[in-house]
Amino acid sequence: MTIIKTLRSIISHPLNRHRQIEAIRRWLQWQIGSRCLPGDCMLKWVNESLLIVKKGMTGATGNIYTGLLEFEDMSFLLHMLRQNDLFVDVGANVGVYTILCGAVARAKCISIEPIPATFDYLWKNIIVNEINDLTTAHNIGVSSKEQVLTFTEDLGPMNRVITVGTTYPPMNTVEVKVKSLDEIIGESQPSLIKIDVEGLETEVIAGAHNVMSRASLHAVIMELNGSGTYYGYDETKLRNKMSGYGFAPFRYSPFDRLLIPTSGMKNQSGNTLYIKNLDYVRERLIKAGAFRINGLSI
Repeated sequence: MTIIKTLRSIISHPLNRHRQIEAIRRWLQWQIGSRCLPGDCMLKWVNESLLIVKKGMTGATGNIYTGLLEFEDMSFLLHMLRQNDLFVDVGANVGVYTILCGAVARAKCISIEPIPATFDYLWKNIIVNEINDLTTAHNIGVSSKEQVLTFTEDLGPMNRVITVGTTYPPMNTVEVKVKSLDEIIGESQPSLIKIDVEGLETEVIAGAHNVMSRASLHAVIMELNGSGTYYGYDETKLRNKMSGYGFAPFRYSPFDRLLIPTSGMKNQSGNTLYIKNLDYVRERLIKAGAFRINGLSI
C-alpha cells in the first residue's frame, strides 16, 4: 500500500473522519519513532489497556493510527461481552482482540495462535495487561482434524497454511500441530468466537460442529474475503452452513448500536458478523457501558 493510500485509509476511518489531523499526527509520530527507537513499544490503548507492538506489525500498528482498526467488529466485541463470558480468538496474532476481551471487557478468553514467534508477542500482551488469569493461550493451529501443517512465518497477520504443490517465493516456514476447535474448546461454553485464519475458515467450521451448536454461542466474527478460493473452498457453502446453525449475517453500527441485516457480504474489515438469538444480542449491545479510545466515548 502506498503512503497516499495508507493516509486515505487512515483519515476515512470512522474514528478519524472528524479528527483527521490528529490521526495523521499519530501515523507520523509512529513512523519516526519506530525508526529512531526500533524494537518493542508499549502503548496505551482502549481504556487503560496496553498494546506491545513493533515496526512491521502491520495489522497491530493499524490500531495506533485508527484507534480500532476493525472498528465494527472490535466495537461489537466490547459492547457484547460481559464479565465471565467466554470469547474464543481463533487466529489471535499478537492479541489485539484478546486484549479487548480481557483487559477492557474483563471476559475470559481462549486465545489460539499457531506461529511461535507471533505467539510470543501474544503472550507478552497477555502478561503486560495482567490478564493471564482470564486467558488460556494455545500455540497451535485450528483445522478440521488433528494433524501437522506447514505455515508461512514471515507474513505477519497474513501467515497461512501452505498446501502441497503450492508455489511460494522463498520464505521461512514452520511445522505446526493443528486440532479441531471442538477438541481444543472441549465442554467450554463460548458466547462469541472470532475466526481469522486466512482462507482456512471452512476447515475450522468443519471441526467445530459441537461448539457451533451450543446454546451459549450468540455470535461469530469470521473473515470471509475470498481467501478460501486459494484452497478451493466456496464461501457460499460456508455461509449456508452458518445459516444451518441458526446464524444470520449482520453489520454493526457502533455509534448507534444497531445491527443491520446484510446479504452475507463482508464489512470494511473483510469480516462478516453472524448473529444467533438476535433479541438477546440487541439488548446486550444497547445496555453495554461505553469504552474510551483516543478521547472518544463509544
